[in-house]
Amino acid sequence: MKLQGFIIHGNLIKIDFIKMNYTFKIVFVIFFVFISKINAQDTIQKNSKIRIGLNYGFGTQQSYPFNSKDYTYDVQFYKIQINYLLSKKTKWSFEINVEPSIYFNEHQLINKYYVQPSDGDNYLEKREEFTELKQLNEYVLNLGFLVRYDLFNDFSTYILGSVGPMYSDTDTERMHAGFAFSDIIALGISYQIKTFFLDFRYSMRHVSNANLSLPNNGYNSMNFEFGFTYQL
Repeated sequence: MKLQGFIIHGNLIKIDFIKMNYTFKIVFVIFFVFISKINAQDTIQKNSKIRIGLNYGFGTQQSYPFNSKDYTYDVQFYKIQINYLLSKKTKWSFEINVEPSIYFNEHQLINKYYVQPSDGDNYLEKREEFTELKQLNEYVLNLGFLVRYDLFNDFSTYILGSVGPMYSDTDTERMHAGFAFSDIIALGISYQIKTFFLDFRYSMRHVSNANLSLPNNGYNSMNFEFGFTYQL
């Protein structure tokens, strides 16, 4: 699978900065501006419980434990990440996580027999339509709860669960365009540099519309993402 700036082959991920899209290059530059600014300052103690930042990620359905042979689903996404610290006790801390996101996806039906005569008199036309590669966008607001554990020094690990409303702009054989829900569970690790947090995360995501309309089989993906937040 090829994404802009990334090549995924099995468990190997190669990064090509030249081929990354323009938006991610901007994020990459902002990251180093933050690093330079923080390293140039003295240690700052802040009482703010709010952190804000950006995340970039990519993923696919064609990965364990999903890897359905009926369809493909490849994603790239950008998030604004907002974290609010609820409480901290020794090595444990508890946070609210808010992530407005946009997903740029590619989807294709592989098994044409997934569309059956029971799907309508025009099922043959639907097979032809849905077996074409489709571009679909999702506009999402995930709201979640994060539990963090301080490992050592400036490293911490966490588990995140979140759910939220979303809008999909394209009909497919698996789900109609329109209102749906985005469900995420993730494991991550963070490295803190003064008031700056560098974040890496591996997540499982499911999209469906809670049977508000049919079809509603939805999409699944395993995703890798990274980004940064800054304590306000």
